Amino acid sequence: MKKKEDVIWQIICREAQSEAKKEPVLASFFYNTILNHESLENALSYHLAGKLQNDNLQATSLMELFMDVMKNDKTIQKSIRKDIAAVKERDPASKFYSQPLLYFKGFHALQSYRIAHRLWEQGRASLALILQSRISEVFGVDIHPGATIGHGVMIDHATSIVIGETATLGNNVSMLHSVTLGGTGKAGGIRHPQVGNGVLIGAGAKLLGKIYIGDGVKIGAGSVVLTDIPAHSTAVGVPAKIVGKTDAETPAYSMDHKLTKEIMAQLSNDYSVFIENKK
Repeated sequence: MKKKEDVIWQIICREAQSEAKKEPVLASFFYNTILNHESLENALSYHLAGKLQNDNLQATSLMELFMDVMKNDKTIQKSIRKDIAAVKERDPASKFYSQPLLYFKGFHALQSYRIAHRLWEQGRASLALILQSRISEVFGVDIHPGATIGHGVMIDHATSIVIGETATLGNNVSMLHSVTLGGTGKAGGIRHPQVGNGVLIGAGAKLLGKIYIGDGVKIGAGSVVLTDIPAHSTAVGVPAKIVGKTDAETPAYSMDHKLTKEIMAQLSNDYSVFIENKK
């Protein structure tokens, strides 16, 4: 993508120039990570290579690999920018477009996965899997390179995210830390959750097995989802059950984890019944 056409990259460069002036002690950091690079892909390759390098994976080799993958893949180029915009728009802690690129490990892990996924599709399984291992070690995020993830995805905080090999995640999804999209055994074929567009998955939620999560679903924090959830439903609990419709067409955009008063009342009543049955 040409720099003159790349609005996101232009904004990031302006932010870096401003921050370098405000914090002279960090001027070299902003120049090394952003201002010395001609494109967002180049800067991202430099940044990820520095984080993922070890004795077996040299930073220069990783940077060349990452650049080679990204410069030839318009889908990844589009996804990078939509993921940055998603973080900036949905995360109140993100004040600038440059912050996900520089500091947020959820974004770093997701972009590293995108490269590993493309290598996996090219049949370069060993390289894809060693990248998966390093991503997990460095960022605390374990995404199998065989998983399929759309664009405009925000992974907030990101620690302890697990996404299995046959899982799919649609566009414009938001999730918090400790979410699992896992399997339930050794079944062949599709064995992980298939998640639609615009879904919001709360912290600590576990979605297990070959289940289908419709567009615009909200999954409550700590829920364990074992069955299909239809579009625009709210599901909470262990095991999760449908407790109502979502109060937004696309919950992932609003990042509103609160439940309506009606749902809270229903949950309160159900809990009271549970207590009575235990007596």
